[in-house]
Amino acid sequence: MFILGDMTVFAVFFATYLYYRGEQRSLFAESQRTLVQGYGVTNTLLLLTSSLCVALGMRAVRRRLAGAPTRAAPRLFGGALACGLGFSVLKFVEYGGKLAAGITPATNNFFMYYFILTGLHFFHLILGMGVLLYLIRAGRQATLSTRQFAFVEGGACFWHMVDLLWIVLFPLLYLVK
Repeated sequence: MFILGDMTVFAVFFATYLYYRGEQRSLFAESQRTLVQGYGVTNTLLLLTSSLCVALGMRAVRRRLAGAPTRAAPRLFGGALACGLGFSVLKFVEYGGKLAAGITPATNNFFMYYFILTGLHFFHLILGMGVLLYLIRAGRQATLSTRQFAFVEGGACFWHMVDLLWIVLFPLLYLVK
């Protein structure tokens, strides 16, 4: 329910952004040209890689619980965490560049939505990295109760939601003309 609720909130933000984008096409297009697409592409690749690591980590957890002698899950979840940290560093570089150029949420409607949408996503990414720390710990355990396994699966789903939200945000903010 939490993930569905979060996605609903983002859907409302996306629809609102698109409405105002339609109302101020030239302002949004001009502002969008100041974004560095390379940052967005790199962050997209980092999050896609992290989701692959989480999916493979979940497979390793299932194999371990089935009795297979594998210890790959913590390393894979750690790889996802490293990708999340890479995303964070790049986002700080991007935000820093905008702020150094005098661009803030008060600059115009595009940048207000840019900072709100990417900031809210970044907040979820930080929460997700906390979840990944839990997944690393849980991935080391030889056995998990049904409830613990449900938390691990829920945590993986949360991380995939963070990735999915970026997959929508990236083209919406950086590419859509």
